[in-house]
Amino acid sequence: MAIKSNIRKILFLSLWVAAGAGLLLLLLAAISKRNHAACIGVKITIRGGDHLFLDRQDIMNVIAPGKNNPCKGRPTASFDLHRLEELLRHDAWVKDAELFFDNSGLLRVNIDEREPVVRVFTSAGNSFYMDSSGTRLPLSDKMAVRLPVFTGFPSESLVWHGEDSLLAQQVKQLGRYMLKDTFWLAQVEQTAITGRRGFEMIPVIGNHVIEFGDGNDYEAKFHRLLLFYQQVAAKLGFDKYSVVDVQYAGQVIGTRKGTVSKVDSLQALKNVQQMIEASKRVPVDTVSTSVDNNIMVSAASGSILPVLTTQSNNADSAAATKKVDTLSRIPIQPNPPSMRNRAPSLHPVQKPLIKPPGAQQAKPKPKAVMKKRNN
Repeated sequence: MAIKSNIRKILFLSLWVAAGAGLLLLLLAAISKRNHAACIGVKITIRGGDHLFLDRQDIMNVIAPGKNNPCKGRPTASFDLHRLEELLRHDAWVKDAELFFDNSGLLRVNIDEREPVVRVFTSAGNSFYMDSSGTRLPLSDKMAVRLPVFTGFPSESLVWHGEDSLLAQQVKQLGRYMLKDTFWLAQVEQTAITGRRGFEMIPVIGNHVIEFGDGNDYEAKFHRLLLFYQQVAAKLGFDKYSVVDVQYAGQVIGTRKGTVSKVDSLQALKNVQQMIEASKRVPVDTVSTSVDNNIMVSAASGSILPVLTTQSNNADSAAATKKVDTLSRIPIQPNPPSMRNRAPSLHPVQKPLIKPPGAQQAKPKPKAVMKKRNN
């Protein structure tokens, strides 16, 4: 019995050894066949945005440089795929690259291209693109795309550190926001970077400058600016102000200038309304605007967006002080010191009277008087 049991064990072990040897021979044969197989061609797939800055020839110049180095017919073992991937990633426009041979011997090249979101001009006059990750990209002579434009970038370095890196991130965030919103892409002609690393925007419609401040809370600032266009500028005119300041939380400060034509204001309003409709953007009101003509847009939060206006010249003189108009007298929060210096003659804040429940409250009457400036 012991002898039969040993024989069965030996036969069972021999079968496993034979099966393993067979599998090993098949694997070696497959590897040998693949190493001796020839490349039948190259298929290149480039994934990116609406506009591609790379083409097939750019990729082929890296994979098979020169006319005497074709891929078709070469043994697949002669391709160093890892090295080719690294060479492709050295291109500034290549975000990622993947190369492999399929079962038929076709070399597949998958490229993820970087997508620019903003065009930047430095203080020295040089220009470059920036993608969604904040990477600096060179300009392309193949095509020109419409992107948000920023001017006055202070650094010429290829790699940013410290304050330059923070500024580049804010430029990227603002650029991505405007690029996704067709209204702001059409309305903002360019954005200048100030000496304090803030932003001043030049609009297409309206002869004014938008003081945006830094890149913090940019969504709320754009929302307040849109409310100003819809509720204040639409009523008083888009060329009524020389400066529109949205950098302070919960309020808009407008610096008034001389009188303008009513026809120009109506045309500007029409153009802005067309851009808003074209953008198909439905803003969610988180604040409301109260102006001197008793126009009020209610909001879910029930807060008030103060809109303050002041004359642009001789702010320190007594004559200019008399011409200051406060379009809303209920600010959300105290004005910062920098804003007090800009509008020293604003009326003091008046707190609304609190009446007991059930008492009927009278509708507020306009309290600001708009005076025409004598030139």
